[in-house]
Amino acid sequence: MRIDRAAIPFVLIAAAPAVVVWLWGGALVAVPALLLPLATAAFFRDPDRAASQDPSLVLSPADGRVMYAGPARVEEAPSGGPWLQVTIFLSVLDVHINRTPVSGRVTRVDYQPGSFLPAYKRESFRNERSEIWFDHAGVTVVARQVVGLLARRVVCRLTPGQQVDAGARLGLMKFGSRMDVFVPVTARLEVTEKQTVCGGETVLARWPANGTL
Repeated sequence: MRIDRAAIPFVLIAAAPAVVVWLWGGALVAVPALLLPLATAAFFRDPDRAASQDPSLVLSPADGRVMYAGPARVEEAPSGGPWLQVTIFLSVLDVHINRTPVSGRVTRVDYQPGSFLPAYKRESFRNERSEIWFDHAGVTVVARQVVGLLARRVVCRLTPGQQVDAGARLGLMKFGSRMDVFVPVTARLEVTEKQTVCGGETVLARWPANGTL
């Protein structure tokens, strides 16, 4: 399985104790110490996903569990609403590669410093975050990467003006976090709270077949 390049410094640091143990006690003694760098590398795993390119669908940008799905909370919503909101919590065991929820053009990438509250708390929307705005056939969809207690950095690899396909890799968050997706109220949510979702594959929302984007 592919491992994201962001893993390199963390794996090297995690492997240092194993190297010391190997030098002092031999290979057999060092085996347990190798579990830490292996677990660290697994956190940065980057599996391939089969993302639908149906323009009526909004895909999950992350693996995890739905914390909230419904009308956007006023204090959390971006400007320019009204919106529907889906909030996803990522545990340290989930894949942390993030993906684009829709195809289209990246219009904005905004970084906002903030706190480092546990990502499963509602107040974590004030945490450090990166907000990505997409123009999807003339409709705006917003994805927000939010760090948590352990996740101390968001990595967004998209730039304004870039054209993307739905389900494309957009970056990652390091060690536990949350993602929010905001869609216009003309969409219909397809997920419920506590549901497990898969980045790039689970449908979060869709526009009605007889409606318009």
